[in-house]
Amino acid sequence: MATAASDQEVFERWERAIQFRLLADSLEPTRTVPEQVAAQVGDRIIAGTLAPGARIGEQELADEFAISRGPVREAIRILEREGLVAVLPRRGAVVSSLSAQELRELFEIRAGLVEIALRKVMAAGLPPELLVVTRAGVARLEVLADAPDGGDAYAETTYRLIQIGAHFAGNERLRRMIAKLSLQSLRYSKLGLATVARRQRSVRLWRQALKALERGDVEQTLRLARQRSEESAEEAARRLEPADND
Repeated sequence: MATAASDQEVFERWERAIQFRLLADSLEPTRTVPEQVAAQVGDRIIAGTLAPGARIGEQELADEFAISRGPVREAIRILEREGLVAVLPRRGAVVSSLSAQELRELFEIRAGLVEIALRKVMAAGLPPELLVVTRAGVARLEVLADAPDGGDAYAETTYRLIQIGAHFAGNERLRRMIAKLSLQSLRYSKLGLATVARRQRSVRLWRQALKALERGDVEQTLRLARQRSEESAEEAARRLEPADND
C-alpha cells in the first residue's frame, strides 16, 4: 500500500506535468513568436497581474519583447480567440471582463465534459494511480482551505485534479477540450473560492467524493463533482452580478 509520502510524490509528479497556461497542450513541438507572446501575456491575465479592463498596448508589448507590432497583433488575436482579451472600437485590446453569464456558460459546459470523462474513467475500472493522486490532492486542498491566503493555490489545485482525471479517460480530444475550458474558467474559480468559508465547504465535498470514488460509486462521485462546480459558480456569480448591473 502506498504511503502518504509516496502518494505526495506521485501527486507532485502529475502537478509538474499539468500547466495552467495558454497553449500548454499545443501539439506543435515549438511555438511561434506570437504564441510565445500570447502565452506570457495569458499567464499575467490568469494570475490576475493584468486585471479585467486593463489595456493591452501593442507598442508596449512590441518594445518589451523586442519584436515588431505584427506578431503582437497576432498574439492579441490568439488571446481574443481564447476569451482572455476583447478588442474594442477606439480602445483597442483590453483584458476581457468577467461576467456572470459567461461564467455560467463555461461551468455548465465544463461540468458536462467532466462528467463524460469521469464515466469513461470509472467504466474502465478506476486506475490505482488516479486514486493515489486524488487522495494526495485532497490532502493538499485540506491545508489550503484553512489558509487565509490559500484561495488561488486552492483553485489551481482543483484545476490540476480535474486535468489529471481527464488524462485517464483515454480520449485526447476530450482531455484538450476540458483543459481549454478549465483554463478559461480558472479566473472565475479563484473568485468563487476566495473565502475560507467557501473553500471549507468545497473541501468537504471533495472528501465525500473521494470516499465515493474509493467505493466505486459512480453516480455519487458525479453528483458531488457537479455540486462542487455549481456552488463555486454560484458564489462567483454572486460576486460578479453587482458589477454586471452597474
